[in-house]
Amino acid sequence: MNAYGAVDIHAHYYPEPYLALMATEGARFGISFSTTHPGGPVINVPGEIPAGPIGSAFIDLEQRLAAMDSQGVAVQALSLTQPMVYFENGTFSRKLAAAFNDAVSAAHQAYPERFVGLATLPLQDPRLAVEELERIRALPGIRGVYFGTNIIGGELSQRRLFPVYERIEDQGWPLFLHPVRVIGNQRLGPYFLDNLLGNPFETAVAAAHLIFGGVLDAFPRLEVCLPHAGGALPILAGRLDRGFHVRDECSRLPRPPSEYLRRFMYDTIGHSERVVNHVADLVGCDRIMLGSDYCFAMGCDHPVESIMNNSRLTEEQRGLIIEKNAARLLKLDQ
Repeated sequence: MNAYGAVDIHAHYYPEPYLALMATEGARFGISFSTTHPGGPVINVPGEIPAGPIGSAFIDLEQRLAAMDSQGVAVQALSLTQPMVYFENGTFSRKLAAAFNDAVSAAHQAYPERFVGLATLPLQDPRLAVEELERIRALPGIRGVYFGTNIIGGELSQRRLFPVYERIEDQGWPLFLHPVRVIGNQRLGPYFLDNLLGNPFETAVAAAHLIFGGVLDAFPRLEVCLPHAGGALPILAGRLDRGFHVRDECSRLPRPPSEYLRRFMYDTIGHSERVVNHVADLVGCDRIMLGSDYCFAMGCDHPVESIMNNSRLTEEQRGLIIEKNAARLLKLDQ
């Protein structure tokens, strides 16, 4: 470690202004905001997995800082998670996005050495998303953008999103993805499979659309970051290449899908040293960054320790993963 210390690029935050809007205005849009659970509020959006109970660790920055100190994490990149802000009513979605983005900027300004923000956008209306991008362009502490893996069921390769990608690329911000409304959820209800299987499959589907749909070719300077160690994508690279070689609908790329793997960055939340090492073998340690999924039960409680104890990695590789890659991507020197 040197200038910054460990940087956690996958850490979730529910700021009070966002929750207050959900509580006061959500019912008009079919959203249920319940405060009866002792563990914290629960947000129910039709067609989505309930969010919550949202405990104080997701909300209180002082509690978060104490947890970061115990983990050896110096900096967190704060991001929203489900239910995100993708609702049919654009005005409500824009208000939610602005509430979150202003709140993460405020967190950065209160603790400039500890927090940066990954902005959320009302992507169901690309015009509003571009307007919000313009509004937050100079907002202190915003260092990237956060997308769901689909937008109310729409794929990330849809052409109407291209103006949004163009602005993000021009801004020089990285794009981080996170599963929402996971595919196949009608079969994944038992055994928590909507998370255990749904999340990694959803990430692979989104990444495949970015590859085959031409997004990565259209925006060659766009950095895209995949959660959960890339989900199912890394182990399916050979299968995607086979499709490229034998299927007409997969052959329109300028090169095989596996050659796009290094266009993505990956976090370390694979819950297995072997998984992290496999990703490192595929793409190199310069494409991997520390993640915790703070503070979900499915997250990594000791993210720094998991990398420091990985005997396959050299000291230089550990430094890249724990600090240097994220510091470069998030422009922590600015």
